[in-house]
Amino acid sequence: MDVVNYGLIGCGMMAREHIQNINLLPHGRVSVVYDPVAELAEAAATLAGDAHVAGSLEELLAFAALDAVVIVSPNHLHVPQLRQIVQTRPLPILCEKPLYTDPADAPEIEALFAGYPHPVWVAMEYRYMPPVAAFIAQAQAATGGVKMLTVREHRFPFLPKVGDWNRFNAKTGGTLVEKCCHFFDLMRLILCAEPVRVMASAGQSVNHVDERYDGQTPDIWDNGYVIMDFDNGARAMLELCMFAEGARYQEEISAVGPKGKIEAFVPGPGRFWPKLLGDAPVPQLVISPRAPKGPFVSEIPVDSTLLAAGDHNGSTFYQHQRFNAVVRGQGVVEVTVADGAKAVAIGMAAQHSALTGQAVQM
Repeated sequence: MDVVNYGLIGCGMMAREHIQNINLLPHGRVSVVYDPVAELAEAAATLAGDAHVAGSLEELLAFAALDAVVIVSPNHLHVPQLRQIVQTRPLPILCEKPLYTDPADAPEIEALFAGYPHPVWVAMEYRYMPPVAAFIAQAQAATGGVKMLTVREHRFPFLPKVGDWNRFNAKTGGTLVEKCCHFFDLMRLILCAEPVRVMASAGQSVNHVDERYDGQTPDIWDNGYVIMDFDNGARAMLELCMFAEGARYQEEISAVGPKGKIEAFVPGPGRFWPKLLGDAPVPQLVISPRAPKGPFVSEIPVDSTLLAAGDHNGSTFYQHQRFNAVVRGQGVVEVTVADGAKAVAIGMAAQHSALTGQAVQM
């Protein structure tokens, strides 16, 4: 297969990022799109280069020039859409996180893809941000074995979405699932271990409290802490604040071990950086050995073309590059259904812990 023809399910903001990055692939093109909001579908089709606009998911799955599907719909629609693909026309799938939003869906997801004959990749873009990828590659050597891992995300509030679906726990799975499964995936990957205990404190303190949708007040959380014990003895912590868009860096990741410390500093989307402050910050990697003391600071710039193609520091392109290769018979799936499901399970445990005040054993 020389060119992979993609079908895009969902045509909102993140879908446009997927299209712009698929457009950069020498072996990929979006051939068909579907969204129940016709204007979004038409705009996405134009961005893709006159892709066909399907009037339904059934029509998209029946489209002849279709080799793989990308699911970029609201979270609560992922499971029924995955089910329909498996039952109607099994194809390679790249599904945005989270895989599911209801704990009851976990057994179905596992059953759906047991023995599935095509690659399924869960979109965990943060793995592929160049500074984060460098951090992952060097963490064990720089620390001598990670004992403590911290992820801090200080960022902007949830953006407006069609139908305001991201304002409510019922449709998102809750902030610690919707937003933070990325970070729980990173923790498992960096530590090469599984969590055994999850403790959390989180809530809604600032954002969306004065908003009303059909008479309902948003219940999505905007800040929290999550602490985890892992089965290899390591500890990890997430600090999330979604009313801190004035920060220089959006993500700060640190790992510490007997030999030293390593840190990654990742700026947020360049389009949100105030122009009066000049150029947006460049990502950094800092390694601080215990002996001899003294930090080594490296800048890890991201290609400007990739920065212009989305809000995730080039990671969406690198993710698609790898998925595209797998669909063409090269390489292996790096973020499996099992990985995606485990990240959701950790987020759900954290949601439960924050609600009950009790630690959750995994």
